[in-house]
Amino acid sequence: MGKQDVGGDKVKEISLLPLFETKQAGFRGVYKMFASTIFVGICLIWLYRLTNIPRAGQQGRWAWFAMFMAELCFGLYWICTQSVRWNVVYQHPFKERLSHRYENKLPAVDIFVCTADPKLEPPSLVINTVLSVMFYNYPPNKLSVYLSDDGGSELTFYALLEASSFSKHWIPFCKKFMVEPRSPEAYFAKLHSENDSKHAQERLAIKKLYEEMKNRIESALELGKVPEDIRKHHKGFLEWNPKIAKQDHQSIVQIIIDGRDTRAVDNDGCQLPTLVYMAREKRPQWPHHFKAGAMNALIRVSSEISNAPVILNLDCDMYANNADTVREALCFFMDEAKGQEIAYVQFPQYFDNITKNNLYSNSLIVIYEIELAGIGGYGAAMYIGTGCFHRRESLSGMYFKDHRGKLKVEPTKQVQRTVNELEEAAKVLASFDYELDTQWGKEMGLIYGCSVEDVITGLAILCKGWKSVYYIPNKKAFLGVAPTTLNVALVQQKRWAEGLCQILFSKYCPFIHGHRKIKLAAQLGYSAFLLWAPISLPTLCYVIVPPICLLRGISLFPELTSLWFLPFTYVFVTNNTYSLFEAMWCGLTFKAWWHHQTMVVIRRTTSYFFGFIDNLKKILGLSETKFAITSKLITEDVSRRYEQEVIEFGSSSTIFNIISTLALLNLFGFVGGIKKIVIDLGFKDSNQLTLQIMICALMILVNLPVYEALFVRNDKGCLPSSVMINSIVLASVICWLVLIF
Repeated sequence: MGKQDVGGDKVKEISLLPLFETKQAGFRGVYKMFASTIFVGICLIWLYRLTNIPRAGQQGRWAWFAMFMAELCFGLYWICTQSVRWNVVYQHPFKERLSHRYENKLPAVDIFVCTADPKLEPPSLVINTVLSVMFYNYPPNKLSVYLSDDGGSELTFYALLEASSFSKHWIPFCKKFMVEPRSPEAYFAKLHSENDSKHAQERLAIKKLYEEMKNRIESALELGKVPEDIRKHHKGFLEWNPKIAKQDHQSIVQIIIDGRDTRAVDNDGCQLPTLVYMAREKRPQWPHHFKAGAMNALIRVSSEISNAPVILNLDCDMYANNADTVREALCFFMDEAKGQEIAYVQFPQYFDNITKNNLYSNSLIVIYEIELAGIGGYGAAMYIGTGCFHRRESLSGMYFKDHRGKLKVEPTKQVQRTVNELEEAAKVLASFDYELDTQWGKEMGLIYGCSVEDVITGLAILCKGWKSVYYIPNKKAFLGVAPTTLNVALVQQKRWAEGLCQILFSKYCPFIHGHRKIKLAAQLGYSAFLLWAPISLPTLCYVIVPPICLLRGISLFPELTSLWFLPFTYVFVTNNTYSLFEAMWCGLTFKAWWHHQTMVVIRRTTSYFFGFIDNLKKILGLSETKFAITSKLITEDVSRRYEQEVIEFGSSSTIFNIISTLALLNLFGFVGGIKKIVIDLGFKDSNQLTLQIMICALMILVNLPVYEALFVRNDKGCLPSSVMINSIVLASVICWLVLIF
């Protein structure tokens, strides 16, 4: 056989190989056996509660029932969380095979970046994300970048204009020196070796250009307006006048770089991708549906301009960190055997400002690397709102059974139109009344009426017969900014918990809408997240009831000498030991794991609880869906404490009053319990209260940062004296009422 024949056979062999493979995580059998023993322990705890109910009229009967209901809820919730651990899978794409087969037939990709407020999300942050996605290892004529500005700010538009000019220098620099990450701010923040003098010289030159651009943007932001001499240089500024307000303006669409124009090139003469600014129309009397509304407007506007079959959506603070991400994602869509059924490919959400010990447990690393991968094992990966590649057809409301086609490698042929014609046509699609009496927000696009529009939309897509993929790349694809204060972190968690709970009690509940459409294990997996808000109730029970009963000397747990003590101990110890092992396997430290325990208690007793209450208000028609934007602004003082891993309280909000009161209640209960054992009982029958005292002691350890912020710290991040006084008074009144009644 000749060389040519051998080569032909090799090419044929490559063309038959899949573009991705799926591998299951190891030790699944061992884990299932281990989990089974915990389940037996949980059942024994339930049995103990049922067989040892205090007699009618006996002290503590109400508390016993409360603890039983809490343990019943915890047990059922634990069962839901096991579904995301029993079938963890990891995906492995082969981008070399993709290039070999489809290099000349790669599909166009539209990239959506969303921002909402130039004060909370500074334009300099936004343009770094835009610049990072303008130069993937992908044909630039097949990339279109869209910025949705829900703030309708000329300052954001001006920043994008500056970024478009800077990109002509930045992209050639990235290409020449294979720069990564391609966010200028992130790149220049890294330490660089000066071995290559030419590289260093060019890096300093491009850094100077970047800093000059950034200073111009920040100066305009400080002034609150774009200087008149700059406004005259682009027709787009004519869209803004003194009457325009954030919630009251016409639709604005400006094609800043037209990728079809052969003159739209960088300083090396290479083609630039299309760059578009969009601010959809807003009117005070019409609901705008927050991010979901912005995404739907982007879907329509992009269909008029580029109409790429693949869409990537990103939050404005999530910059691209891997130049090959687009090709890796396309391996899933373009696989000949399985690609046609995939609606979206979700990447994890990582952050570049997480402290060594994960102070606020914001990395969510166990969720991203284990739990979401577990849901992905059932072909039902969760859409989490950013870092997600979509098949355009799936977002348009199409059912998989009506689709069943391969990905279009070329966008729909359209009549060549001028930039002005495209802009005017797109403005109509971004108007507020375009959606009236249509299926947008219902069957088409992202679903309205939920603060986690991403999760509910992904679930609805899966129930139409599509499948989804969760992919954890070897190199992180996107990096964002995590909250650096406890208040902002809790506001974010409240929005998530409230929205997830809203799905649970809606027609999109996985057990109703997903019945016989997605696997039961996937339904349980989704429920592990949808139950975040309701699980606050049993947590509050466990935080409040044991210390209160200790003050009265009421025993809620078996004695140390009783065999019933074993299941309580086994479930607690083994579950937490496994949790620690899981965290350390994901790369966390012991201290990071401990911070997570603190944050779990704080989130469940505040953010999740308030999310549950607000969801009840919505069900009763007493409130409407709100969308809280988390601030990305960081002061130097806050940043310093964050880097030192000192929790930032610094507020007298209701949330911090609750945190402090619960911490003091457990401290008072612990002291009261010790008094009962030492003085009142004289160590007699002390075994009855030992486990209860241990629970309060554990709560005290978890709340050490709270006590420190109340009584020891005197920096600006400590808890205000008003919170200290309120919590002491409230906790004391509760204890007094317990003792006299």
